[in-house]
This record gives sequence, C-alpha cells and structure tokens, in this order.
Amino acid sequence: MKYRAFSVSFLCLLCFATAKTLGSLKRGSSLSVEDDSDFLTSPDKSFTCGFHGVGTNAYWFSIWFTSSKDRTIVWMANRDKPVNGLGSRVYLSRDGSMVLTDVDGAIIWKSSTNSSTSTVAERAELLDSGNLVLKDPSGKILWQSFDFPTDTLLPNQRFRKTNKLISNLGRGDFGTGYFSFYFDNDNVLKLMYDGPDISSLYWPDLDYSVFQNGRNAYNSSRVAVLDELGSFSSSDELQFSAFDMGLRVKRRLSMDYDGNLRLYSLNSSTGLWIITWQAMVELCKVHGICGQNGICIYTPGPKCSCPPGYEVADPSNLNLGCKRKFKKRTCSKSQEEKFVQIPQVDFYGFDLNFSNTVSIDDCRQLCLGDCRCEAFSYRLNGEGRCYTKSALFNGYKSPDFVGSIYLRMPVSVEAPLLVTRLNALDSCKSTEAQKMGSASMYDNTSKRVRWAYLYWFATAAGAVEILFILSGWWLLFRRHGARAPIEDGYHVISSQFRMFRYAELKKATKTFKEELGRGASGAVFKGVLEDERVVAVKKLADIYQGEDVFWAEVSIIGKINHMNLVRIWGFCSEDKHRLLVSEFIENGSLDKHLFPPNFLGWQERFKVAIGVAKGLAYLHHECLEWVIHCDVKPENILLDSNFEAKIADFGLAKLTQRGSQSSMFSKVRGTKGYMAPEWALNLPITAKVDVYSYGVVILELVKGIRLSNWALEDSEEQEAELTRCVRIVKRKIQCGEDSWMEDMLDPRLKGQFSRKQAEKMVEIGISCVEEDRSRRPTMDSVLQDLLECEGESYVHL
Repeated sequence: MKYRAFSVSFLCLLCFATAKTLGSLKRGSSLSVEDDSDFLTSPDKSFTCGFHGVGTNAYWFSIWFTSSKDRTIVWMANRDKPVNGLGSRVYLSRDGSMVLTDVDGAIIWKSSTNSSTSTVAERAELLDSGNLVLKDPSGKILWQSFDFPTDTLLPNQRFRKTNKLISNLGRGDFGTGYFSFYFDNDNVLKLMYDGPDISSLYWPDLDYSVFQNGRNAYNSSRVAVLDELGSFSSSDELQFSAFDMGLRVKRRLSMDYDGNLRLYSLNSSTGLWIITWQAMVELCKVHGICGQNGICIYTPGPKCSCPPGYEVADPSNLNLGCKRKFKKRTCSKSQEEKFVQIPQVDFYGFDLNFSNTVSIDDCRQLCLGDCRCEAFSYRLNGEGRCYTKSALFNGYKSPDFVGSIYLRMPVSVEAPLLVTRLNALDSCKSTEAQKMGSASMYDNTSKRVRWAYLYWFATAAGAVEILFILSGWWLLFRRHGARAPIEDGYHVISSQFRMFRYAELKKATKTFKEELGRGASGAVFKGVLEDERVVAVKKLADIYQGEDVFWAEVSIIGKINHMNLVRIWGFCSEDKHRLLVSEFIENGSLDKHLFPPNFLGWQERFKVAIGVAKGLAYLHHECLEWVIHCDVKPENILLDSNFEAKIADFGLAKLTQRGSQSSMFSKVRGTKGYMAPEWALNLPITAKVDVYSYGVVILELVKGIRLSNWALEDSEEQEAELTRCVRIVKRKIQCGEDSWMEDMLDPRLKGQFSRKQAEKMVEIGISCVEEDRSRRPTMDSVLQDLLECEGESYVHL
C-alpha cells in the first residue's frame, strides 16, 4: 500500500514538472511560484507567462514581453490579490478551468468556463500574439486572456464594448487604478478618471462635440483593434497610427497610471520602449491627478501645486490634493471675503452657474450670492464667460487658457490678490508622490534616452505647429483686416474655414453666372475655387451686420461639422456683401427627386429620413452652439452622389437674429406648410419647430407628394393636405382599419417598401406634427426609433 501511494505521488510530481519543458500546460499540470524557470513561452519566444514578483513576497500570475528590459506586463490574473512566494501555484483543473491558488490552497483567481459547451479544456497555450488560451482536444479555444484585458491592448486583440483598459495604481503597484479607457454609452471611446472623490471624463476634448472631435456616436458595434502595422481604428471613427508604422515591431497600447493612453514600440536591440503616439499632449488636462484643490503645472513635467490659502493634504501622496488653511464658510454666518486671482488657471467641472457675456463684477456677485460657491472662473475670450464652482477639482495651469480662477476666501487669510507664479511641490522625497510625475517614469527604461526623444519630438512638432498657425493667421489677417476672436483661431484654421474676398468669389462664380437655386435667404450660385474645389456660393439677403459681428456669428457655423450637414468652407464680408461658401452637393435638393414627375425609391427615402434626423439631432443636442434650423423643407435637404442627405442653410436663423435675449424671434421664419403653429401663435420658438417641419418632410417621403398644398373637400372648403391626411389616418387607426397604410403610401412604389419602416415613419411623422409642442418627440428620440428598424428589408406586396 505504501509502495502504491509513493508511485502515485511520484507520477503527479513528474506530471507537474513537465510544464517546465513543454510549450503548453496540460490538464492536471501546474506552474509553481517557487521555480523561476516554471513558465509558458510563446512559440516565437516573444511572450512569457508565469509568476512575476515585486518586492520580497508578492507575486502575480502574468504575461510579459520576454525581450523587454523590465519584463513589461501585458496581462494579469490577480492584479489586486498578489499571492505568497511559497506554495502558490496555477494549474488546469479537472473541469478545464485555470485556477490560481495561494499558499494555503485558497482560490485567488479562476478562469471563467463556458457552460454552453460540453467539452472541457485539455491544455493551456501562450500564442505568439501574447494571448493565453485554453483549448479543447480538437484545438477549439474555450477561453482566452484577450477577452479580459487589464491595462494593455496588444495587436490584433479586439477591444469591445464589454472591455476596459484600467491603469495600475502606480509604478510597481499593479492594483486597479483610477484611469480607464472604454466605450461609453454613446458608443464613443473615452478616457475617465474614477477616483475616491469624483468621476470625470477628460478625453476627447470636452469643449467640443462628438463630431467636432472627429468621432461618430451613431454606431452600435463598439469594437476597436490595433493592427500589426501600428494602426488603431475604432467603430466611432477614432484612428491613429504609430509614427514608426511597419511590420516586425512589438507594440502595445497601454492605459498608463498617470491617466494618459499611449502607444509604445519596443526597441529590439535595447529592450526599451518608445512612445509612438499619445492621447494627451498636455498631461495637466488629465483629471484627478492632483486631487481636490490641487493645481497641475508643468516644470517641464506635470507636478502638483497648492493655491494660496491651501496646503498639502498628505505630503507622502500629492494625489490627495490640498486642504484649506481656513475654516469653510457656513451659509448661516457672514464674513468679510476676498477673491484671489490666479491667471491661466482653471478647475474643470462642478459648475453651479454659467453666464455668457457678463462683466467680471457680475460674475463675482454671482459667486458671493451663493454660499456653495468656492470660486469662479472668468474667461477673457471677448464674451466674458463666467463659471461659478461648487468644488475645486481638475485644476491646471496652461498658457493656452485665456482666463483666470478667482478663489473665494476670508479677508484674514494671508494671500496676495493676484498670484503670478505657482511653485510645484517637491515630489522627490516620496516614491508614492511620484505617481503623478513625468512621462519618463512608466517603465524602468533609460530616462535620458526617453527625455531626449520626447524633447526632440515635442520641439519638432511644436515648431511645425507654430509655423502652421502663424502662416494661417497671416493669411487670415491679410484677408480680413481685423483680429478674429481668440478662441476661434486654431480651430478655424485647422478646419479650413476662412474668409474669402468678394473679387475671389466673383471670379469663381464667373460673376454669379450659374444659379443653383433661390429662396427667402438669398440666391445660390455654382463656383470653382482656385484650388479646383467646386463650391456653392450663397448671396445672403438682408444681412447688414458689421464685419466683426458677422464674423463672430458665422465662425460658429464654421465650427459645425457633421456628415449630414452641408460643410461650410468660409464666408465673405465686404461692404454690404455677405456671402457663405459651402461644399457643392451633386444631386441637388430632395424636392427635385421625390415629387412627381420624379421618383425616389424606398431605400433612398428611408436613408434620407435617417440622415436628416441625424443632422437635426446633432444641431439640437450635440452641437457646440445650440442651433435651431427654422426652415427644414425638401429644398434645404441636399443629396450627394450616394443619396446621403445633407441639411443646408442651418444657422441662417442665428445670423439674421441679433439682439434676441431668449428663444423669441423678431419675425416669422420658415416656409408655409412646414411651419409649426408656434409661429402664428407668437409663442417662444424652440427646437420643436424643427421637429414639426421634420414631421411634414418624413410624411412627404412616405406619401411622395407635397403635403403643404391645399386640398378641396366635398364641402368645397379648403384645408391643408397635411391636416386632411393626418386626420384620415388617425381616424382609420382608431377604428382598427387596415387600409390606412395604403392611403399613406406613394402608389408609385408599387409595393416595393418595408412595411415596418413605413409604419414607423408614419407614426413618427404624426407625432412630430402635433399642435401641442410638448407632445412632439425630440430629434434624438426620433433618430433612435428609426435606427431600430434600419436593417429591415423591403418586400413586394
């Protein structure tokens, strides 16, 4: 009996030992923390999987780059629960799960199993891609580490809506950190700080909409991938590439513990990493790195500082921010107070109030009148923007910020009224304090090499950008002759939006020879610019604003960019000439294709309905400036070569409406038949007037005729075709008659349509033209309803 027990024990030990020499871990085998040679290696030796130790007795089951100098980890099973250096092991259990146990046998981590499959994993393998997989006897992958990323994405590793890259806590601290990279609910990839005190998004740029940041929220796949060439692409249209693009380079995309997302390339000869792309150029704009009341400044790397009247909360960890040296005010007690100005400093978020075009004194009074107000931010961008703050987080100092923060504190606190310089706190005394240090601290690489590279790259990039901006401003000033608002400068130039000379447009249009169309807002002419771009030039009627006023208004339109809006390239403002230059749309307006004798197929009609909904939803809900179109009609819906709808003439209502204090307009706008009842009733004008107009258009798409025309009833009384049509359909639906669809549909379709799509369009159209605007849907909800039935196929009835 003893001999048999000894034999079984010996065979088990022999089985465990085979993991050292094989490229796979078979069921019943294990890897031990006590043997430094006990690990799995990918066939090409690029990746190693085993126990990674830090300190004296903390180990993590991980995957790392074999040839990197510091064994850079790309995946970790137990990042928040390190195991003991004695007796801990990982093994493939009888049920096919990979199990990590501590010295006492407690299960620290276990791979998830797929209950829908009857097979169990037979072996674990580490692939050349860095993917740890569990395979069944036939070689089918049952589980893979690529589905559970930690802080790093590898080439060809799909990043989906259920995944997140979450940073480590700090250098050498592999615990789950506060910064994450993920798909948000609007389908856009974002960076977020989720700390003990606040949660705050900080990338892409929060001052601009999804589309102005080059993203697209209208996708449902939520998937991204980094390819082997070093190019990253995502379903939200985020794209970037390593500057050393090419094959045979080891790369990784990592969410670093300082809050920046970086793409790295491995130097195979030195084993050191080089940054080849990064999301944040200004690290101080990463949220949360200096804690509450702290201010991030560059010296030249990002470091934390406390404002006057505040001191470090914890000298060993600057991420915990700063605390007051004075008692916090109470609403029940009044005290003499002052405001300390710190130029070029702002604290993002926690706005109690936002006011536009106000004086600094008015802004100060807003803060004093609210006991919750800790400070106010006043931006010197020509408009006087005031933000009162209930808390001070995400503080940063930047030479690009044209404003100041004004801190509220008792008069008794010793602090100058104007602080011209902030001193960075010394973080060299504490390892923990270095967590928010410079970009050179992410790896145990040569700091001298890294900084040399960064300085060279930053200097070169900065020089190119400065030359680009200066040349753009020179061209702008030469044509404009006046200084544009500071906040518009770079984005206007980078978007190619510019000012044209009248003589230049006169030449481009051959003295306004070929007229494309004419409306209440002016006539449109075809033109060809010197760079051979074909454009549409609109001569605006009744626009007599001064140049500076017109520039300020039209620059807002120039910032608006969406695939379903006609792109505005620039404007002209000379004497009384006011012109807008936009892209030329090949197929002209919708009315020329939809109404008899012309004909538009069902697929194109539904595509137009969605495109117009997208454009209006962007104007109403996502645009930098809230824009009401006020004249949505088929003539203002243009179709490109792919019959993609593009809304024209958006923003004209804003251009012609100066001096309005609210949503009230001084005169009626729009086109008869598409105008909401609010215009006639002299009610405040809101985005719901566009919803009404859209309702008319979408019903016309179904019906195929003008619903703005008048119909003659049997009683010889006239009523609008729209009113008659909606009234009849509503009655038939209420009575349960099935023929209402046939009454609504364009007979020229001859049954070639999607019934589900048609029903949805009619339902939306009727709800949009409700007289009571509160019962009309928003364009955002309209769009979501249409997208839900976008994939429906049409059939012949």
